Amino acid sequence: MRKLLLTLPLLFPTTTLAQTAGWGSVGQQEEKGFSWTAPLWPDFWMAWTPATLAVFVGIFSAIALIGILEGTKFRDGIERRGVLGLTTTLGDRLFITLLGSVYIFLAWLGLVGQPVWTPLFLSVGWGVFVFWKV
Repeated sequence: MRKLLLTLPLLFPTTTLAQTAGWGSVGQQEEKGFSWTAPLWPDFWMAWTPATLAVFVGIFSAIALIGILEGTKFRDGIERRGVLGLTTTLGDRLFITLLGSVYIFLAWLGLVGQPVWTPLFLSVGWGVFVFWKV
């Protein structure tokens, strides 16, 4: 019993040390940083994540830019005949770019999986090709 009483004061500092070293937060929620896949509004009917928001903002911004260019600078529409043999305008080329990008991403996810950085660069290259040559 005497030895137990002598070792008891030695236990308290180690308990305090363990709590300050991180064991005091076991079972408590920890703060999370930014996540591209975490929902922006958890109770909303659609799972809007920062990634889906960025995609939709990008698409609608491109449509708005094409509309402004067609309405002001290029009133007649820049029609040209490209390597595919199609006569296209700016809107047609944007549509072909978006459609091709979707197919690139779906094929990549079906054949390879994640990460999706490579199809992103392939899609950007496809978009440059379409607006330059099609």
